[in-house]
Amino acid sequence: MSTLINKVLSTRAGYGLTVLRIFVGIIFAAHGAQKLFGMFGGYGIAGTAQYMESLGLAPGQLMATLAGGTEFFGGLALIVGLLVRPAALGLAFLSLVAIFSVHIGNGLFMANNGYEFALALLGGSFAVLVEGAGKLSLDRAIAD
Repeated sequence: MSTLINKVLSTRAGYGLTVLRIFVGIIFAAHGAQKLFGMFGGYGIAGTAQYMESLGLAPGQLMATLAGGTEFFGGLALIVGLLVRPAALGLAFLSLVAIFSVHIGNGLFMANNGYEFALALLGGSFAVLVEGAGKLSLDRAIAD
């Protein structure tokens, strides 16, 4: 296996990171489903696009599709443990954008629409990015 592919798929993490990866993946996939499909009380692409435009993230349709797609497909990648490092990189970037474009002015706490939840998801994404998918993952099965 090539060195680059091996670096992307390798993991030194155990079962704990597997659990973290799956739970963070579920949260991201659900948020992506809200944006893309209007599931779980979400607004779908059209409503998300309007919101993105109101934040100055234009064009709204493209930004909503990119954000929703990254969350949904990146979350699915984390859940199954396939290509988790590229997925985690996208999700970490997305979390940073959410923190600095939506939440930073509201302080830390969620009660004020602060950035604590996005920061927790950023931490989970970063842990997966650094450590890899963990013992129970398709990445590990492919790399071995």
